[in-house]
Amino acid sequence: MLSLALAILYALFLWWFSTGVILFLDRLPPRTYRFSLLGATLLGGASVVVAVWVADRADTLGAYAGFTSGVLIWGWLEMTYFMNAITGPRKVACPRDCHRRQRFWLAIQTSLYHELAIVAVGLLLFAVTFGQANQMAAWTFAVLWWMRWSAKLNLFFGVPNLNEDWLPGHLRFLTSYLAKRPMNLLFPVSVTVATVVMTLLIEHALDFPPGSFTAQAAVLAASLLALAILEHWFLVLPVADAALWDWVFEPVDASRAGTEQE
Repeated sequence: MLSLALAILYALFLWWFSTGVILFLDRLPPRTYRFSLLGATLLGGASVVVAVWVADRADTLGAYAGFTSGVLIWGWLEMTYFMNAITGPRKVACPRDCHRRQRFWLAIQTSLYHELAIVAVGLLLFAVTFGQANQMAAWTFAVLWWMRWSAKLNLFFGVPNLNEDWLPGHLRFLTSYLAKRPMNLLFPVSVTVATVVMTLLIEHALDFPPGSFTAQAAVLAASLLALAILEHWFLVLPVADAALWDWVFEPVDASRAGTEQE
């Protein structure tokens, strides 16, 4: 069971650290974005290569490498959006008195190109690992995509915590497409379905030897899903989740203040 516990801790650390790095880089001055994106693109490309390299490895290394590749590729795509490299055709706030259906269509336009890029990369990952024993990178990417859309829809329909402070200045207009409400009908469905899938993954892992590829892969995926569920709860609970990344926010805010004074 120690190997499964280590898999959970690894998933937790990778989620926490990679999220922190992206938040830190996003909050730096825009002039740094090109260098951040260059580094992220190189890392993302290398991660695709790793995903292909371990596609025939149904062992512990293959599970960890595939999982890490999926997370890093996802992080690269997230950076392209938050750093304004790949977004959508609409870059202005939502008009006032806009009914829900129109607001939804306009919201889609704010990230249309980025969503198409995600679909393309996801299909690429499944294509290059098709028929192989290890599709961990592709399935990790799919879990992240699914839970991201779940979070976006919940933000659209309304939650108490919109996390506006997480958005760079050039993306603050996105909050005009979101709704602030105590709860929406989609939220309990989103959390329940994800929790059921997470439970099934854990049960699947326990059906195999702890050190096997299947058990490791299932626990890594279940851990990532659990963290995504936690992020969903952060949208509705009176909890300051930004405290998890204090090492990101405070130093950058200070440096920004100094820049603005200059």
